[in-house]
Amino acid sequence: MANVMTKEEKFRQMTDTPVQKLIPRLAVPTIISMLVTSIYNMADTFFVSQIGTSASGAVGIMFSAMAMIQAVGFTLGMGSGNYISRSLGSRDEETASRSAATAFFTAGIIGILIAVFGTLFSRPLVFLLGATDTIAPYAQAYARYILLAAPFMMTSFVMNNILRAQGNAMFAMIGITTGGILNMFLDPLLIFQFNMGISGAAVATMVSQMISFTILLYQCNVRKGCISIQISKFTPTLKMYGEILHAGLPSFCRQGLASVAVVVLNFAAGPYGDAAIAAMSIVSRFMMFINSSLIGFGQAFQPVCGFNFGAGRYDRVLEAYWFCVKVAVVMLTCFGVVAFTCSRPIITTFRREDLEVIRIGTLALRLQLLTMPFQAWVIMVNMLTQSIGYGFRASLVAIGRQGLFLIPSLLIFPKIFGLLGLQMSQPVADMLTFVLATVIVLGVLKELKQLRAQQEGVGTEN
Repeated sequence: MANVMTKEEKFRQMTDTPVQKLIPRLAVPTIISMLVTSIYNMADTFFVSQIGTSASGAVGIMFSAMAMIQAVGFTLGMGSGNYISRSLGSRDEETASRSAATAFFTAGIIGILIAVFGTLFSRPLVFLLGATDTIAPYAQAYARYILLAAPFMMTSFVMNNILRAQGNAMFAMIGITTGGILNMFLDPLLIFQFNMGISGAAVATMVSQMISFTILLYQCNVRKGCISIQISKFTPTLKMYGEILHAGLPSFCRQGLASVAVVVLNFAAGPYGDAAIAAMSIVSRFMMFINSSLIGFGQAFQPVCGFNFGAGRYDRVLEAYWFCVKVAVVMLTCFGVVAFTCSRPIITTFRREDLEVIRIGTLALRLQLLTMPFQAWVIMVNMLTQSIGYGFRASLVAIGRQGLFLIPSLLIFPKIFGLLGLQMSQPVADMLTFVLATVIVLGVLKELKQLRAQQEGVGTEN
């Protein structure tokens, strides 16, 4: 039914349907998209790990470069997506169309620049990202094709968010999952059957991203009820970029600092050998998988939040937030308990032959899993503040986990506690971010209650 829903019907759905029904309905395709994306990220790590520990470490090295590509893509995608939701909520379709086109073409231009300059300077790039002499050849081979895929990756991130912002998460899911499933089939075929080694994993990712790009572009420009991407709507003005970046800055802070944090992690793990870099890379990919289900659920919350905030339905914004918090905490707690009991088998699955990777990775994974309920709270606070346009406060929460607290932890704790300090840095950062997020959201919730009271004509806070 979603493909024939009119814009007026979509507006009524987003502002009238009970949030307990609406958000889970929208969440199914976004959760599937996120899970498939995480699974094929883990598939890269799994199949490359069969080549050797240094090859496994190379994926961790290039993960920071991919995180930076994602950072720019998510910044433009989430920024334009939130702007689109609020614009559609206030029935301003022209602004929504201009936001979509501006984000798409800007992402394409930046992606091309990354592909060109990254390819020209790939060797110094991998050392800058923390590669050792033994890891560098693998990292460079992997980087060659990942960098060529940058324009397709970045524009796909934008289109994915544009579709979700309109409540068309199912269309976004088709593009993302098709590419992800294709990647999982191509990985073993190219790595082992065609003897391409680590380059085969990168080629698989590049081809999959191109397929996803093609499908998402079709969904945006052909499907009824979707905002089409037109070059005539490209509006590269300071005002437009200001609106997009204001809403997208938290994503850049979160993803950009995640990239920097991975580089710092690689350098911090370097003294303990390739096994430490490989182990922490495996843990990072698995934690992304655990969090992906919640992020997918939260991404269904965001357009509902943006639509209703733009429409002045502050009561629904509050209702949706508390509903999602309850679901998020229960969801991640359950996942965390199950994964904690299976931590060693999980790490062993990726690198069975290297006992040092298993030893380092098992403890690091268990320590991070202990903070799962607190991570759920932080993620929902970040999504609430970002969706309603509270860019500065959302940015503070976003930089907490991956920058404000994690990077200093990685610089300090390994010097004091050695390898244990490396393994405990992320959990410490998670707990400190939880405190920061709680302080911020209490103020935001108070403001929303005041807005709700004014809307209801009460004049005082409930």
